Amino acid sequence: MAEAQPTEGTARYRFFNHAACEFYPCHDMPPEDLNCLFCFCPLYALGPACGGAYRYVGEHRDIKDCSACTLPHRRENYDYLMSRYAEIQKLAAPPAADA
Repeated sequence: MAEAQPTEGTARYRFFNHAACEFYPCHDMPPEDLNCLFCFCPLYALGPACGGAYRYVGEHRDIKDCSACTLPHRRENYDYLMSRYAEIQKLAAPPAADA
């Protein structure tokens, strides 16, 4: 049996716009495309491997600045973000027991 593919009308879980947020809009992009679902980007923890537009700032260049990145906020990137969760899960895994 083929799995039903979500459509714009049935996949509401893929997009959320929070226009009442005190920080809205947080990025310069069309409001109808600004997806707030991943407000705090889950890819942040992947550092340079996140795939987004970032830069390191600060005296020691140790602060990741993602303010110019719209990757997690674009409606079409939901599947990309979800495809990266295995990498994030590895980062969050408990340390292996000492043998």
